[in-house]
Amino acid sequence: MAQGLKDTRARIDEACRLALRDPAEVSLMAVSKRQPVEAMRAAFDAGQRCFGENYVQELVEKVQTLGPLEGLQLHLIGHLQRNKVRAVVAARAAVDTVDSLRLLDALGDECARKRIVLPICVQVNVAGEPQKSGCAPGDLEALVSAARRCEAVRLEGLMAVPPAETAEQARPHFRALRELAREHGLSTLSMGMSADLEVAVAEGATCVRVGTAIFGARS
Repeated sequence: MAQGLKDTRARIDEACRLALRDPAEVSLMAVSKRQPVEAMRAAFDAGQRCFGENYVQELVEKVQTLGPLEGLQLHLIGHLQRNKVRAVVAARAAVDTVDSLRLLDALGDECARKRIVLPICVQVNVAGEPQKSGCAPGDLEALVSAARRCEAVRLEGLMAVPPAETAEQARPHFRALRELAREHGLSTLSMGMSADLEVAVAEGATCVRVGTAIFGARS
Protein backbone atom coordinates (compact mmCIF):
# COMPACT_ATOMS: atom_id res chain seq x y z
CA MET A 1 0.00 0.00 0.00
CA ALA A 2 2.79 2.43 0.84
CA GLN A 3 4.32 1.61 -2.54
CA GLY A 4 0.96 2.26 -4.19
CA LEU A 5 0.87 5.70 -2.60
CA LYS A 6 4.43 6.42 -3.68
CA ASP A 7 3.75 5.29 -7.25
CA THR A 8 0.54 7.32 -7.47
CA ARG A 9 2.25 10.46 -6.25
CA ALA A 10 4.99 9.87 -8.80
CA ARG A 11 2.35 9.64 -11.53
CA ILE A 12 0.83 12.93 -10.38
CA ASP A 13 4.24 14.60 -10.33
CA GLU A 14 5.03 13.38 -13.85
CA ALA A 15 1.60 14.43 -15.15
CA CYS A 16 2.17 17.89 -13.69
CA ARG A 17 5.60 18.08 -15.28
CA LEU A 18 4.17 17.26 -18.70
CA ALA A 19 1.33 19.75 -18.22
CA LEU A 20 3.73 22.46 -16.98
CA ARG A 21 1.91 22.58 -13.65
CA ASP A 22 3.16 22.77 -10.08
CA PRO A 23 2.56 19.40 -8.34
CA ALA A 24 1.48 21.36 -5.27
CA GLU A 25 -1.65 22.34 -7.23
CA VAL A 26 -2.93 18.74 -7.32
CA SER A 27 -3.99 16.88 -4.19
CA LEU A 28 -4.51 13.14 -3.84
CA MET A 29 -7.66 11.68 -2.34
CA ALA A 30 -7.31 8.01 -1.41
CA VAL A 31 -10.61 6.27 -2.13
CA SER A 32 -10.98 3.90 0.79
CA LYS A 33 -14.48 2.50 0.28
CA ARG A 34 -14.71 -1.15 1.33
CA GLN A 35 -11.16 -1.00 2.61
CA PRO A 36 -10.48 -2.02 6.21
CA VAL A 37 -9.62 0.60 8.78
CA GLU A 38 -6.18 -0.97 9.09
CA ALA A 39 -5.43 -0.12 5.45
CA MET A 40 -6.50 3.48 6.00
CA ARG A 41 -4.37 3.71 9.12
CA ALA A 42 -1.38 2.37 7.17
CA ALA A 43 -1.97 4.97 4.46
CA PHE A 44 -2.22 7.66 7.12
CA ASP A 45 1.06 6.50 8.64
CA ALA A 46 2.59 6.76 5.14
CA GLY A 47 1.57 10.42 4.97
CA GLN A 48 -1.87 10.30 3.33
CA ARG A 49 -4.43 12.58 4.97
CA CYS A 50 -7.38 12.88 2.57
CA PHE A 51 -9.73 9.92 2.07
CA GLY A 52 -12.94 9.45 0.10
CA GLU A 53 -15.85 7.22 1.08
CA ASN A 54 -18.89 6.27 -1.00
CA TYR A 55 -21.26 5.05 1.69
CA VAL A 56 -22.54 7.06 4.63
CA GLN A 57 -22.65 4.20 7.14
CA GLU A 58 -19.11 3.11 6.31
CA LEU A 59 -17.89 6.70 6.55
CA VAL A 60 -19.52 7.17 9.96
CA GLU A 61 -18.00 3.94 11.30
CA LYS A 62 -14.55 4.94 10.10
CA VAL A 63 -14.86 8.41 11.61
CA GLN A 64 -15.71 6.81 14.94
CA THR A 65 -12.64 4.58 14.72
CA LEU A 66 -10.12 6.95 13.16
CA GLY A 67 -11.45 10.28 14.40
CA PRO A 68 -8.59 10.91 16.87
CA LEU A 69 -6.02 10.91 14.03
CA GLU A 70 -4.87 14.51 13.75
CA GLY A 71 -5.20 15.94 10.25
CA LEU A 72 -7.51 13.21 8.92
CA GLN A 73 -9.83 14.54 6.19
CA LEU A 74 -12.84 12.49 5.11
CA HIS A 75 -14.99 13.26 2.07
CA LEU A 76 -18.26 11.69 1.00
CA ILE A 77 -17.92 11.01 -2.72
CA GLY A 78 -21.01 8.83 -3.13
CA HIS A 79 -24.63 9.86 -3.54
CA LEU A 80 -26.15 11.41 -0.41
CA GLN A 81 -29.81 10.89 0.41
CA ARG A 82 -31.48 13.62 2.42
CA ASN A 83 -32.43 11.18 5.19
CA LYS A 84 -28.70 10.63 5.84
CA VAL A 85 -27.70 14.28 5.99
CA ARG A 86 -27.73 14.36 9.78
CA ALA A 87 -25.26 11.47 10.03
CA VAL A 88 -22.83 13.05 7.56
CA VAL A 89 -22.94 16.43 9.26
CA ALA A 90 -22.39 14.81 12.66
CA ALA A 91 -19.32 13.08 11.20
CA ARG A 92 -17.97 16.47 10.01
CA ALA A 93 -17.21 14.97 6.59
CA ALA A 94 -16.94 17.16 3.51
CA VAL A 95 -19.65 16.41 0.94
CA ASP A 96 -18.40 16.39 -2.64
CA THR A 97 -21.67 15.22 -4.22
CA VAL A 98 -24.20 18.00 -3.69
CA ASP A 99 -26.42 17.79 -6.75
CA SER A 100 -29.74 19.47 -5.98
CA LEU A 101 -31.24 22.48 -4.24
CA ARG A 102 -33.21 20.19 -1.92
CA LEU A 103 -30.05 18.43 -0.75
CA LEU A 104 -28.25 21.76 -0.36
CA ASP A 105 -31.12 23.10 1.76
CA ALA A 106 -31.10 19.99 3.96
CA LEU A 107 -27.34 20.26 4.49
CA GLY A 108 -27.57 23.98 5.18
CA ASP A 109 -30.34 23.52 7.74
CA GLU A 110 -28.51 20.74 9.60
CA CYS A 111 -25.18 22.58 9.56
CA ALA A 112 -26.86 25.72 10.88
CA ARG A 113 -28.45 23.66 13.65
CA LYS A 114 -25.03 22.27 14.55
CA ARG A 115 -23.41 25.70 14.11
CA ILE A 116 -20.75 24.44 11.75
CA VAL A 117 -19.66 25.33 8.22
CA LEU A 118 -19.29 22.30 5.98
CA PRO A 119 -17.07 22.24 2.87
CA ILE A 120 -18.91 21.01 -0.21
CA CYS A 121 -18.45 20.45 -3.92
CA VAL A 122 -21.23 20.33 -6.49
CA GLN A 123 -21.33 17.13 -8.51
CA VAL A 124 -22.03 17.74 -12.18
CA ASN A 125 -23.37 15.09 -14.54
CA VAL A 126 -21.31 16.41 -17.43
CA ALA A 127 -22.51 13.80 -19.93
CA GLY A 128 -26.17 13.74 -18.91
CA GLU A 129 -26.11 10.05 -17.99
CA PRO A 130 -29.52 9.11 -16.55
CA GLN A 131 -28.06 6.39 -14.31
CA LYS A 132 -25.63 8.76 -12.59
CA SER A 133 -26.07 11.40 -9.91
CA GLY A 134 -25.07 14.99 -10.45
CA CYS A 135 -26.79 18.18 -11.47
CA ALA A 136 -27.24 18.99 -15.13
CA PRO A 137 -24.85 21.65 -16.44
CA GLY A 138 -27.85 23.86 -17.15
CA ASP A 139 -28.90 23.73 -13.48
CA LEU A 140 -25.44 24.54 -12.14
CA GLU A 141 -25.79 28.32 -11.99
CA ALA A 142 -28.81 28.17 -9.68
CA LEU A 143 -27.16 25.61 -7.42
CA VAL A 144 -23.87 27.52 -7.20
CA SER A 145 -25.71 30.77 -6.45
CA ALA A 146 -27.73 29.11 -3.69
CA ALA A 147 -24.63 27.52 -2.18
CA ARG A 148 -22.87 30.88 -2.08
CA ARG A 149 -25.83 32.42 -0.26
CA CYS A 150 -25.85 29.65 2.35
CA GLU A 151 -23.69 30.64 5.32
CA ALA A 152 -23.59 27.08 6.70
CA VAL A 153 -21.68 25.57 3.77
CA ARG A 154 -18.47 26.56 2.00
CA LEU A 155 -18.58 25.91 -1.72
CA GLU A 156 -15.13 24.81 -2.87
CA GLY A 157 -15.61 23.57 -6.41
CA LEU A 158 -16.96 20.94 -8.78
CA MET A 159 -16.73 17.17 -8.95
CA ALA A 160 -17.53 14.74 -11.76
CA VAL A 161 -17.34 11.07 -12.69
CA PRO A 162 -17.34 11.12 -16.50
CA PRO A 163 -18.22 8.15 -18.72
CA ALA A 164 -15.22 6.66 -20.45
CA GLU A 165 -13.71 3.33 -21.36
CA THR A 166 -10.33 4.95 -21.95
CA ALA A 167 -8.55 7.94 -20.47
CA GLU A 168 -8.73 9.84 -23.75
CA GLN A 169 -12.50 9.35 -23.91
CA ALA A 170 -12.73 11.13 -20.56
CA ARG A 171 -10.81 14.17 -21.80
CA PRO A 172 -13.74 16.17 -23.28
CA HIS A 173 -15.72 15.66 -20.08
CA PHE A 174 -12.82 16.83 -17.92
CA ARG A 175 -12.48 19.84 -20.20
CA ALA A 176 -16.19 20.61 -19.92
CA LEU A 177 -16.01 20.53 -16.12
CA ARG A 178 -12.98 22.83 -16.18
CA GLU A 179 -14.87 25.35 -18.29
CA LEU A 180 -17.88 25.21 -15.97
CA ALA A 181 -15.60 25.86 -13.00
CA ARG A 182 -14.00 28.78 -14.81
CA GLU A 183 -17.39 30.28 -15.70
CA HIS A 184 -18.45 30.16 -12.07
CA GLY A 185 -15.16 31.26 -10.52
CA LEU A 186 -14.50 27.97 -8.73
CA SER A 187 -10.97 26.76 -8.10
CA THR A 188 -11.41 23.13 -7.00
CA LEU A 189 -11.81 20.48 -9.70
CA SER A 190 -12.21 16.96 -8.32
CA MET A 191 -11.85 14.67 -11.33
CA GLY A 192 -9.71 11.78 -12.46
CA MET A 193 -9.19 8.31 -11.02
CA SER A 194 -6.66 5.48 -11.19
CA ALA A 195 -7.05 4.88 -14.93
CA ASP A 196 -7.16 8.46 -16.17
CA LEU A 197 -5.49 10.75 -13.64
CA GLU A 198 -2.84 11.90 -16.14
CA VAL A 199 -5.48 13.22 -18.54
CA ALA A 200 -7.39 14.80 -15.65
CA VAL A 201 -4.28 16.63 -14.48
CA ALA A 202 -3.60 17.83 -18.02
CA GLU A 203 -7.14 19.23 -18.15
CA GLY A 204 -6.88 21.08 -14.85
CA ALA A 205 -7.76 18.69 -12.02
CA THR A 206 -6.84 19.98 -8.56
CA CYS A 207 -7.84 16.73 -6.81
CA VAL A 208 -7.63 13.20 -8.17
CA ARG A 209 -9.49 10.33 -6.51
CA VAL A 210 -7.49 7.10 -6.53
CA GLY A 211 -8.41 3.79 -4.94
CA THR A 212 -7.26 0.69 -6.78
CA ALA A 213 -3.79 2.01 -7.61
CA ILE A 214 -3.20 2.62 -3.90
CA PHE A 215 -5.02 -0.15 -2.06
CA GLY A 216 -5.36 -2.80 -4.75
CA ALA A 217 -8.64 -4.45 -5.75
CA ARG A 218 -11.50 -4.04 -3.28
CA SER A 219 -12.78 -7.03 -1.40
